[in-house]
Amino acid sequence: MSEVKLSVETRTEFGKGAARRIRRDKKVPGVLYGHGSDPLHLTFPGHELLLALRTPNVLIALDIDGKSNELAIPKSVQRDPLKGFLEHVDLQLVQRGETVTVEIPVLTEGELAPGGNLLEHVLGTLPVEAEATHIPESVTVSVEGLAAGASIHAKDIALPKGTKLAVEDDAVVIQVLAAQAEEAAEGEEAAEGGAAAEA
Repeated sequence: MSEVKLSVETRTEFGKGAARRIRRDKKVPGVLYGHGSDPLHLTFPGHELLLALRTPNVLIALDIDGKSNELAIPKSVQRDPLKGFLEHVDLQLVQRGETVTVEIPVLTEGELAPGGNLLEHVLGTLPVEAEATHIPESVTVSVEGLAAGASIHAKDIALPKGTKLAVEDDAVVIQVLAAQAEEAAEGEEAAEGGAAAEA
């Protein structure tokens, strides 16, 4: 997995007013948690952090005030619901060799069997355990030729070496739904609507 280096500063001002001032300076307020230590309040460079967070579970090497270096992974990211800019970030402190539990995106490849069936992602992300510096960015699952009623369980997904499932083996990740079932339901609703109109 990729490692991104960021120079950050500790902050002593808190509250909405302080957060607004930080964001006006094109920076992002955040907190670093972990290993039983007190939460560390930090200010991140906005653009660099935005680029880093494009990679799921990115490993971030933090240069804190030019005095100490720590490794962390993102745990919670708050964005403005309308404009999408970063408002706040929580990071989890990690160490090389440490096992962490994260959720990685599930991607699909291939074409379903003919028939206009629908692919449903029951789990959009897969909970896994991995070494902090070797977290997979994603897993890819083939849905080639799957027909209605087929499903892919967590145990069916090939994981990179050193990565383990953090969810039940039989948890359904992806399933294929019959398209005609949805069409039939729409037809029934239309029929019910017509009957109501006649009444």
